[in-house]
Amino acid sequence: MPFPFEIPFEEVRGNLDHYVDEVFGCLQSEFLVLPKGPGFVEYPLFEEGFEALKKATGNFHDFSPERVYHVVVTYPMALILLRCMLGFTPPEWAYVATQRTGVEVTQGAVRSLDRKIRMNPRVPLAGIRGGLTMQRVQALVETACVLLVEGAPSVPDDKLHRLNKADTMAGLVGLRSMVNLGVPYPVLLYERFLGRPFAGHRDSVSELVGDMLENAIEEVLHRAGISFRKTKRAQRLPGFDQAPDFIIPNEFNPKVIIEAKLTEDDGTARVKVTRVQHLSQLSLEGQSLNSPKYEVIACIAGRGFGVRREDMKKLLLATRGKVFTLQNMNQLIDKSSLKCFRTLNLPESL
Repeated sequence: MPFPFEIPFEEVRGNLDHYVDEVFGCLQSEFLVLPKGPGFVEYPLFEEGFEALKKATGNFHDFSPERVYHVVVTYPMALILLRCMLGFTPPEWAYVATQRTGVEVTQGAVRSLDRKIRMNPRVPLAGIRGGLTMQRVQALVETACVLLVEGAPSVPDDKLHRLNKADTMAGLVGLRSMVNLGVPYPVLLYERFLGRPFAGHRDSVSELVGDMLENAIEEVLHRAGISFRKTKRAQRLPGFDQAPDFIIPNEFNPKVIIEAKLTEDDGTARVKVTRVQHLSQLSLEGQSLNSPKYEVIACIAGRGFGVRREDMKKLLLATRGKVFTLQNMNQLIDKSSLKCFRTLNLPESL
């Protein structure tokens, strides 16, 4: 059966449910396979930090801030281990450290430090210039040590404390039990590091996941020798209250605009459909329905778009059927106004 971009728009509009099924049928979800991206920490390297922390503290018997700070400076991965033991995000740790020590540990600073360690996990922190950074590291370490030694305090029955976890609820006694009873504690911490599972890593590479779709569009346009303007996030362009992802040939004479949208969540998909609808409305300002200022194309990916049928109907109507997925991206040029801008005809293998 034809895709909606292969037939006249009147046929699409007259049989929307059928063409919603066609788009749903070729949507793929990429949530099972994630790019590692720069800064991904492999497990053996993570465990090195654990063993260094375990050795420096005498198997978690002496968890004084001085001992822990020394190992953190020498083996920076130990700082990430501390965060995983707490079960905090970097901004949460920064907030608690600021409240407890009086040292201002900003969210940006702790995120930057976390990324610096992940990018160069074997480079000692002793080489960092600037006393403020090391003061912040001391504040983070001191806070972690106090919290981990104290364990989870009592809270009302209708509340749950964040340290009420198998390894931290009883303070150092619980930490030692995790190790002495043969529990693969570093494996548990590594799973916690990746997050819910892999949610922490998924968040850190979300832009790379989105780049897969944009890279596919760029490749198709390059093979056809089509000039285009790819915009940056939050970029301001005249005539657009929010810049489209791609403008052909450029923002001074837009003839085709492409929105590249990937989502694994149906709620986010609804927001992105609304964005495409708005661009369609802009294209019709002062124009007739059959003569828009520019053609609006949606290139989509992810399971989020395959949930709400009404949202997909709106997307098909807003783009006049020009909805493409990764599976049929090879037809993007020939089945849209982009064919008017083709100057090359290179094979896909190039």
